[in-house]
Amino acid sequence: MSRAADVSRRVRTGVADDVREGGRWSLAQRAKNDLLYAVVWSAAATASRLPPAILRAFGRGLGRIARVVFREAARTADANLALAFPSLDPPSRRALVARTYRALGEHLGDAVGMLRPGRPAELLPFLPGARETLDAAIAEGRGVVFASAHLGPWERVAATIVAAGLPFTIVAREAYDPRLTRLYDRLRGGRGLETVYRGAKGAAAALLRVLRRGHVLGIPMDLASRVPSIDVPFLGIPASTPVGPARLALRTGAAVVVGVASPTPDGVLALRVERIETGDVSATADGERLVTARINEALSVAIRALPDQWVWMHPRFARASSPTSSPTG
Repeated sequence: MSRAADVSRRVRTGVADDVREGGRWSLAQRAKNDLLYAVVWSAAATASRLPPAILRAFGRGLGRIARVVFREAARTADANLALAFPSLDPPSRRALVARTYRALGEHLGDAVGMLRPGRPAELLPFLPGARETLDAAIAEGRGVVFASAHLGPWERVAATIVAAGLPFTIVAREAYDPRLTRLYDRLRGGRGLETVYRGAKGAAAALLRVLRRGHVLGIPMDLASRVPSIDVPFLGIPASTPVGPARLALRTGAAVVVGVASPTPDGVLALRVERIETGDVSATADGERLVTARINEALSVAIRALPDQWVWMHPRFARASSPTSSPTG
């Protein structure tokens, strides 16, 4: 493809200004992003020194503001809830959207607090049987694909596994601004969590190495993404879903688990780990579809159990699938 044709394609697909896709910022975008970076970095450096209770309260306040300021995102949240919970009337949906923004803001406050070196992370307890399920999967020696979701305090999910002494690496997408990616590295790396950025050179090989060492590979797969995907039910709705986790597991023999924050009967959040059956399918397109559907079903059950703490403002059901033959997604 010629350079002109490639530029034309990027413009048509909306990635001409996405540096993660090889694009470039305009002068106006660079000025805006420089300002945003300065604000985010300064705010994070200052806020990370505040007590956790204040950070959570501040986060809840930011959530309330975001719901009002970013109205299109709030409308997307309402539309997604109407699809996933058709029995909810409009006032109930609006109330749930409001609770979601407050809850996610609170978890943002927790994450900012984790930026401060030396501050102990507030870990999640393991639900009964969760640690045993994960230990058994690791003991098989072929690695573990740990499918998860942006549900509740997902940064604490990863921190909990690392603090338990388990070998854990996560897959993430780089931030739109590479400087913010370094902020993510500070948040996660400071807790001993390794990250593979899927746009990095050699990322596919790095993912395979994690599994071949018998380690745990964490892959959030609840959001629509620019990776090889297939349409399978998610929250009862056909949705474009990354096929990479199932493909990796079936081709390497790795175990598959779903791990998410989950409410206990007394309202405390804890880590739930559920094994996903893969022994009855083969490494074919049909097998990948079946395992992906099983993962989505487990994630859907978890989200329905904690509906005010999932990212409903994400355009989850608006993207068409784009299946490809990439080996890892």
